[in-house]
Amino acid sequence: MARHCHIQRNGLFEALAPSLVSFSLHRICLLVEPILLPFCLLFVCLTAPLYAGQSFRVATYNLNSYLDHAIGTRPAKTKQAKEIIRESIHALKAEVVALQEVGGSSSLAELRASLKAEGTDYPHFDLICAWDTNIQVALLSKFPIVARRPHTNDTFLLMGRRFSVARGFLEVDIQVAQGYQFTLMTTHLKSRRQIAEANEAEMRHEEALLLRQKIDQRFAERPNLKLIVLGDFNDTKDTKPIRTIVGCYKNTLIDLRPAERNGDNQPAPNPRWNPPWITWTHFYGKEDTYSRIDYILLSQSMARDWIEEKTYVLALPNWGVGSDHRPLVATFAIRD
Repeated sequence: MARHCHIQRNGLFEALAPSLVSFSLHRICLLVEPILLPFCLLFVCLTAPLYAGQSFRVATYNLNSYLDHAIGTRPAKTKQAKEIIRESIHALKAEVVALQEVGGSSSLAELRASLKAEGTDYPHFDLICAWDTNIQVALLSKFPIVARRPHTNDTFLLMGRRFSVARGFLEVDIQVAQGYQFTLMTTHLKSRRQIAEANEAEMRHEEALLLRQKIDQRFAERPNLKLIVLGDFNDTKDTKPIRTIVGCYKNTLIDLRPAERNGDNQPAPNPRWNPPWITWTHFYGKEDTYSRIDYILLSQSMARDWIEEKTYVLALPNWGVGSDHRPLVATFAIRD
């Protein structure tokens, strides 16, 4: 049976918070001495929402078992690994970060508190727990989360057996600015580790089919939806799970394919291929292989706001101390 441990914050408070803060600051500024007025105005500017012409960033990062304590074969995250992860998140400078392999609400709380102590605050967050209660999917946001639709009980039938989607699908609506909102879906599909019960690739495909159903449902409700689908999909580009999520025809999602910012700009030698840029996101030590299995996908409407030259794979020294994955980040402009 699927278990549900969805963590959320009060949506009404989050929606009203900017207005309440602005009202309180206005009253304070009327009461302070004139000499303090410049400081008051500076604080208002630092906490002001984004407007047309400004930009924001959205990232995804698999933290590789971010656990407070050992669970089964998964060890607790070391102090050094946590430091590298925080360094990476600081470097991303993203307003919204999707996370995979978070070891529950206490681990997420520790990460948020540590980031805040170092100057990066994410006051809004979400975490869902489906069948796998050891590692979960989570979200950090500097913007209010105005709607939450956790999908934690999905199942599929394969080889005569019913399986649960292990990590579920996290879905939220995020309010970036007045009149600018987008929907985000993130997940962590079945790993490529073989199991006795079923074929791991087929399990991943079944999970991808369920995710695509939710994507199609959103497009049916709102054809011009601004949508970002991102996370660890555990498969490469030309596989059934990825082709399923990307879709086809008018509701095809756009694969951003972020690359390292190392100066590469040469075109593809074959027009049927992508340029030979460094895009890998995961290192598999057992096979000594590098592959691109983490993705940021966009709806057509969201892609119109995408800033390609500010989208990349983060490459920091000693990145592998923190995780076997590298984070991706995409930048978007707020249009009129």
